[in-house]
Amino acid sequence: MTADLPAAAPRARFRPPAVPQVEVRGFWGSRIDAVCAKTADTLYRRCEEAGMLEQIDPDRPVPEIRIPFHGGLVTTQMFWDSDFGKVIETAGYCLQRAPNPNLERKVDDVIDILGRLQQPDGYLSSWYQRMQPGKRWTNLRDCHELYCAGHLIEGAVAYFQATGKRKLLDIMCRYMDHVATVFGPGPGQRRGYCGHEEIELALVKLARVTGQQKYMDLAKYFIDERGRQPHFYDAEAREQGRDPKDYVFGTYEYNQSHLPVREQDKVVGHAVRAMYLYSGMADVAMEYGDDSLTRALERLWRDLTSKRLYVTGGLGPSADNEGFTADYDLPNESAYAETCAAVGLVFWAGRMLGLGPDARYGDAMELALYNGAAAGLSLDGATFFYENPLESRGGHHRWTWHRCPCCPPNIARLTASIGSYMYGQSDDGIAVHLYGDSTADLDVGERKVRLVQKTRYPWDGAIALTVEPDAPAAFALDLRIPGWCRKASLSVNGTAQDLAAITRNGYAHISRRWSPGDVVRLDLELTVERLHAHPEVRQDAGRVALRRGPLVYCLEGVDNAVPLNRIRLPEGTELAAQDEPGLLGGVVTLEGDALAETTADWDGDLYRTAPPAERPVRIRAVPYYAWDNRDPGEMLVWVRGA
Repeated sequence: MTADLPAAAPRARFRPPAVPQVEVRGFWGSRIDAVCAKTADTLYRRCEEAGMLEQIDPDRPVPEIRIPFHGGLVTTQMFWDSDFGKVIETAGYCLQRAPNPNLERKVDDVIDILGRLQQPDGYLSSWYQRMQPGKRWTNLRDCHELYCAGHLIEGAVAYFQATGKRKLLDIMCRYMDHVATVFGPGPGQRRGYCGHEEIELALVKLARVTGQQKYMDLAKYFIDERGRQPHFYDAEAREQGRDPKDYVFGTYEYNQSHLPVREQDKVVGHAVRAMYLYSGMADVAMEYGDDSLTRALERLWRDLTSKRLYVTGGLGPSADNEGFTADYDLPNESAYAETCAAVGLVFWAGRMLGLGPDARYGDAMELALYNGAAAGLSLDGATFFYENPLESRGGHHRWTWHRCPCCPPNIARLTASIGSYMYGQSDDGIAVHLYGDSTADLDVGERKVRLVQKTRYPWDGAIALTVEPDAPAAFALDLRIPGWCRKASLSVNGTAQDLAAITRNGYAHISRRWSPGDVVRLDLELTVERLHAHPEVRQDAGRVALRRGPLVYCLEGVDNAVPLNRIRLPEGTELAAQDEPGLLGGVVTLEGDALAETTADWDGDLYRTAPPAERPVRIRAVPYYAWDNRDPGEMLVWVRGA
C-alpha cells in the first residue's frame, strides 16, 4: 500500500456495464428520450448542413475549405471526423433504446462511406485523404488525427453493441492495426502521441469489446510515451521545418505533455484534453494494476478538487486556452467551463471508480453530471451551451450549432449512455454509483444479477433496490452514500443496517448471500444547504450557493422581480423545497424570503456615504441545469450572503 492511496482502497476491478445492459427511466430516462426523439437526428442534420458528408465521401468532388485556418496550421474542419464519431455513438445508444429506421439508415450510409474512404493500409482521415493529401502524421501536436480516430472507435463500439453491426468496428480495427505499425518504441516506429488526448480511452473500449490485448497495449504506449524526453513535438516540428518554440500556446502544459504523466501533479492546460488524458490513465491503471499511474491520478485529483473546480462541477475558467489558469481562479460571469470539460470529468471520475468504490469519485461524477454537463443541453434536446458561466446579465444563451461543434454530440452521447455510469460490476460484487429509476442486468463473475431501482431521485432520496440473481449467490453490494447527505438509513429485507459499521470510502458495503426478491432500502435526507467558497476564491467572497441533494441551484430573472445582484440571503433565512411538476419538465424549486437593495432614494447619485436601504422580497431558485429554457434574462449562482 502506497502513502498516496486511501488506506482502505479496495483492489477489485470494477468495469462499467455496456449501455444495453441498463434500462434507464425517471429523471435521466426523460432526458435520454429527448436525445433519442430530437437530438440524434438534429446532430446528423446539422453535420450534413455543415458540409461534413461532402468532406468524407470519396465519390463526391473535393469540397472547398469552409472554415478558415487560424494560426496558419489549424482549422476546426480538420476535426469533423470526430463529430461524426460522436453522432454515430449517440445514434447507437438511441437505436438500442428505441427503433429509428431512418436514423439507422443514415448512420449505415455514413459507415459505408467511411469504408469506401479507408485506404488499403487501414488509414482513415477525411482531412488528410481529401483536403490535405500527403500530409498524414506530419503534425500530431495540432491536427487531431488520433483524436478523430478515437471518437470513431467509440462510435464503432457503441453502434456494434446496440445493433450487432460490426462494419465500423472492423474498419476501426484495421485502422488501429495500421496505427500500431506506425507508432511505438520499435525500430522504424515514431515515438509520437496525439496533441488532443482521446485515443487512449477509446483503445481501452476497443480492447474490451474485441478481446484483443494489442489495443490495450497501444493505449498504454500512448500514456507511457507522453511527455518523455527528447520531446516528440520538438522533433516533429524540426522535421517539418517549423521552430518548436513557435507554438501559439507557448507551453506543452497546454496538452499535458510537459512532463511524463507519472510526474505530473498540477491540472494544467486545455481542460477537455486533461480530462480525456486522466480518463485514459485511469483505465490503464485499472487494467494493468499500475499503482504508479494511480498515485499520479490521486495527486491530480486533489489539485483539481481543492483548487480548480467550480461548484457546478464545471472546470476550465479561461477562454484563452479553454482551460486552467491559477489556483482558486474561478470567475463566474466569464467562466468558460466548457460542456465537454464537465463531460470529461464524468468520464474521469467514472473510470477512477474502476479501481474500487470511493465516494470522492462518485460524488464528483454526480456533481458534474447533474450540473456542469446537463446544463449543456436544452430540455427539448435542440439547443446547446458551449460555455457554462455561473452568472449572466441576460445575454448568454444556447445556440443551434458552432464552428467547433464538439459539445452538442458530447453531451448527447453522455446523456444517452448514462446507464453505464450508474453501476460497476466485478467478479465478486456490484457497486451502485448513481441513483435513478432503472433496471440493470449485470455480470458478477459467472453469475447474472438483475438489479431494479425504484426512486424519484434526485427530487426524493427514497431508493428501493430489488436484487434478482439468477440463483441464490454470495456477493457484495456497495451503495454510495453521497457526501452531501447528512442523514441516511439503510435496511435489507426490512432489517436495519448499521451504516457507520459497514461504510468504507463513502460506500455502504453489504456482503451476504442474496436470493431473488431481496429488497434493499436506502433513504437519503435531502436538505437545502448553503455552500461557501474557499477564502482564496475572491469572486465568491461574501456569497453563498444553494444546493439540494446533487443539484446546484441558481436564480433566474424570470422568477425574481429585482436585479439578482441586489438580492441578499440573510443568515438563517429558510428556503423551502417546492415540488413543481409543471415547471421545466418537473422540478423542485427553492423558495423563501430575502432582502434586496433599493435604488428609490438615490436621486441620481452614483456614490454616497449611506449604505443602500433594503426591502423584503420573495425569491425562487431553480436547478442550474434548467436555466435558459424560458424567457431570456439574468442568471446567478453565487448570491450575496449575510
